[in-house]
Amino acid sequence: MEPNEKEKLSGTQLEEDISVGTAADVDEVMKKYDRESNTRVYEGWQMWVVKTIMAAFSAYCIWATLFMTGLLERRLTLFLGMIIIIGYLNYPIKKGSVRVNHVPFYDWIIMILGAGSFFYFAVNAQDILKLATRVTNDPFMVAVAIIGVLALVELCRRCVGLPILCVAGALLVYTFYNVRFGKVIYDLFYTTNGIMGTPIKVCSTYIVVFIIFGAFLERTGIAAFFIDVANSIAGASAGGPAKVAVISSALCGMVSGSSVGNTVTTGSVTIPMMKKTGYKGEFAGAVEAAASTGGQIMPPIMGAAAFLMAEYMGIPYAEVAMKAILPAVLYFTGIYIAVHLEAMKLGLKGMPREELPKMGKLMKKIYLLTPLVVLVVMVTLNMRTMQFCASIAILITILVGLINKDDRITLMKIFDAMEAGGKGTITVAVACAMAGIVAGCITSTGLASKLITAIVAVSGGHAIVALFLTMICCIVLGMGVPTTANYCIMASTCAPILISPEIGIPVVAAHFFVFYFGIVADITPPVALAAYAGSAIAKSPPMKTALNATRLAIAAFIVPYIFAFSPAMLFDFTSAGISGVMVPVTVVQICITSLLGIFGVAAALNGYVYGKLNPLFRILMAIGGLGMMIPGTVTDLIGLVLVGGTYLYQRMNYKRSVAA
Repeated sequence: MEPNEKEKLSGTQLEEDISVGTAADVDEVMKKYDRESNTRVYEGWQMWVVKTIMAAFSAYCIWATLFMTGLLERRLTLFLGMIIIIGYLNYPIKKGSVRVNHVPFYDWIIMILGAGSFFYFAVNAQDILKLATRVTNDPFMVAVAIIGVLALVELCRRCVGLPILCVAGALLVYTFYNVRFGKVIYDLFYTTNGIMGTPIKVCSTYIVVFIIFGAFLERTGIAAFFIDVANSIAGASAGGPAKVAVISSALCGMVSGSSVGNTVTTGSVTIPMMKKTGYKGEFAGAVEAAASTGGQIMPPIMGAAAFLMAEYMGIPYAEVAMKAILPAVLYFTGIYIAVHLEAMKLGLKGMPREELPKMGKLMKKIYLLTPLVVLVVMVTLNMRTMQFCASIAILITILVGLINKDDRITLMKIFDAMEAGGKGTITVAVACAMAGIVAGCITSTGLASKLITAIVAVSGGHAIVALFLTMICCIVLGMGVPTTANYCIMASTCAPILISPEIGIPVVAAHFFVFYFGIVADITPPVALAAYAGSAIAKSPPMKTALNATRLAIAAFIVPYIFAFSPAMLFDFTSAGISGVMVPVTVVQICITSLLGIFGVAAALNGYVYGKLNPLFRILMAIGGLGMMIPGTVTDLIGLVLVGGTYLYQRMNYKRSVAA
């Protein structure tokens, strides 16, 4: 082969290495794996009608959460009826049903009957509640309930997926087998122990307003601001673009409430930069997916889950945010270290400083953070209800958007935000309704005690086995489910098992445990939606990207087990039996040793510290890292010796090789 032909070939190969997927590529991959992405296509006046309906739904939700009083059942059934309407307007019966401006007749029938069932309940709520269990003596009322439930179940299949439906379906069969038919229908549809249980109540009251707030915040240009700040901080260091992805995704992800959405938004900027720097496509996509998923655990917002956790656990929001700090820091530190070691191993450089944004100029846009600051302060000080605080934050976001001359908010952007908020609520609300069915079945049958007995029997009374089984359950139930709905499901089904006296995990630790493992479903094969979104942009194999993301997010698989047994990591010193002067000492010790420990684990997985680590040193680093992450003086000292000794040995070897 001639030299110039070799050059052409290598140039072609280089282009392939740094090429990235287009928006169409991302859309194609997400339609294949993500049910939320399979939506109907509208054009012309039909598009504007559908958009207006969803924007009006958002406006109604804000008004209802602030001002609507009266029967809870009436408010919830109105909300669910509207969800069915906008749900069937958006989601077709199967993948690939993309005829423009087309809603088949059977979808109109399901929509009208399903929404009609809930609206009928809303109009006649007073009389229905007076009838109590006698309502199921009327065949018409039984039919209303069955139609409403089936319409929701079918919508769940279309927009959320099968895993949660399989669980709900199995529980329904079990419930109908063990409980009288009329009682099941009454409990699931006509009381607040089923579909209208805590998950959908929380969704209609809190979640929907925070989803709308996130949609408005995105339209102020805050994502671009976060990326610029991350570039200014880390862009010039070794492998800078990957570190930028970690920082920016942590900041954007805590607001967006969507691992997949954040991967696509920030990944479209960071993944091309990473590939141009020299990272492989599967690594670049994995970094973005892992960091975007971690945004959901990043305080103070945590994708709105922090507010829900406060509600479920019955503790102040500020306490939830504080307890989430150290695990989140460990998660992102682990990814950051892995990215740095990969850059050192490949000999990658950062971006030229002259091409990076200057921090001084960026500080002029610090006002973009005002809505977030106001929201956190108002909720922390318990000034008003959470939904009121979120509504005030929306108004402030609009004002901030008017000030931002580089990306000024307009009436059309406000309309788009309202429409996006309505659309984003569909999957969350439907998943919450299914969580209500699951919780209702467990309550009606007394299955909770049986599940606890079964898990205790399988685990032999060992908490570690019970935690492992719960982890598997959380990952399966979390497949394809939005963050906030995901937590509602986990809090209703899995957390009570861990909290039971037989297992004995503290309440706060149990809720954080199920929340973490519900979240990592987005990067855990086989349904790793965030990783698949990253692979579409990076033009890399989806499964390879997902496996890399799982490796990078290893802290999310380790840390929950540690705080389950040692709540001190969550600053839950009462459960840990720590008090007095030992509290600040323990905080300092845990923070320092945990960070050193995550370095040891990351280095072991990456296999590089100043040079390639042999298998023995990788094992020592892993054991030492885990030892320091487990709170306790003995384990900390053992871990420090192993990690510190390996690090010093590698550094001495490196210096000798350089001197030679």
